[in-house]
Amino acid sequence: MADIVDRDERFEELLTFIKGARGFDFTGYKRASLQRRIDRRLETRKASGYDEYRSLLEDDPDEFVALFNTILINVTAFFRDEFAWAYLREEIVPRLLEEGRTESLRVWSTGCATGEEAFSIAMMFAEAMGADEFKRRVKIYATDLDDEALNVGRHAHYTPKQVEAVPPELREKYFRQSNGNFVFRTDLRRTVIFGRHDLVTDPPISRVDLLVSRNTLMYFTPETQERILAGFYFALRDDGFLFLGKSEALTTRRNWFAAIDLKRRVFAKVPRQEQRARVVPVVEGEMLRGRDAQDGDGRSDLVRDAGLDTVPVSYILVDREGNLTVANLHARAQFGITQRDVGRPIQDLEISFRPVELRSRIEKAYEERHANTLRDVEWRPGGETGTSTSRSRRSSG
Repeated sequence: MADIVDRDERFEELLTFIKGARGFDFTGYKRASLQRRIDRRLETRKASGYDEYRSLLEDDPDEFVALFNTILINVTAFFRDEFAWAYLREEIVPRLLEEGRTESLRVWSTGCATGEEAFSIAMMFAEAMGADEFKRRVKIYATDLDDEALNVGRHAHYTPKQVEAVPPELREKYFRQSNGNFVFRTDLRRTVIFGRHDLVTDPPISRVDLLVSRNTLMYFTPETQERILAGFYFALRDDGFLFLGKSEALTTRRNWFAAIDLKRRVFAKVPRQEQRARVVPVVEGEMLRGRDAQDGDGRSDLVRDAGLDTVPVSYILVDREGNLTVANLHARAQFGITQRDVGRPIQDLEISFRPVELRSRIEKAYEERHANTLRDVEWRPGGETGTSTSRSRRSSG
């Protein structure tokens, strides 16, 4: 019994070392499957135990890549589980393309590995919309922890065996042959944005219409799954859909998602019952509302803007639809915002992601209805280095 306890302690110490050395936090993964996969690397490298394997990682940094590939197991395919994709194509895509929905469509493919799933999504929408409309309206964010797999996806080169699951007519339409391999169409490839993302620690991509996360949750403990699903809830628009893998179930006890088709693991986001109030201007807790707010002739806006321009800090205001409605003089000077930017979606402006990712933080403030503060954010306007504090607020009225 003592040997088992000691082995488990050494295993936890190895996970702590991996997190500190490379920033990969596997503590939320199910222990049995995680330990089994790491043990496979110990056998391959003929390490007698976790301490020896840790020393090997310190001496041979390339072993990290082999270890992560073993843990993450990049198993993916085009249109994997065709019956589920057929339902998505016939039932969900038409809803996403209904008249009256948002002009742009945002899709997030998590745990995308080498990109087959992301390009399956691209083909599905391109078939429904036509290539030109697809390029104009759709953005697909394909994320994973594995940089090596992401690079494969960015180049979009696949072997004949890998594209076997793609119907011949789609293979002919969306791929070109090169040196015996198949390459996804360059013009459509630009709509798929590959990036490294940790579902446990990184903020979710926001304002997503369709979130595809197939056979990713299954590697995490129930507690970690709940945290990830909370991020998915924040990520999706109120009329968005979640598409999971066939072996996965929603373990959360919260009423975040409703099954559209349980067999095919398609869910709809359940919006909050209460209507969230639109944000009103707030400066250090003081509401800028008064008799002028009733004038209705624009004078209140002039008073408000003039007052904000005298505030000695940068200040911007985003409404519930995600549009920039106010940017005071300091904000315009510091972050390069112009008057023409007022009224534009915040997600289209550089300030939404630099010096810090704000979109998910703003959404979190809406959802949780309290201040969301980021401290010690470094900013280099004009080559200077400084530190600022960013705060997202909910409406207090």
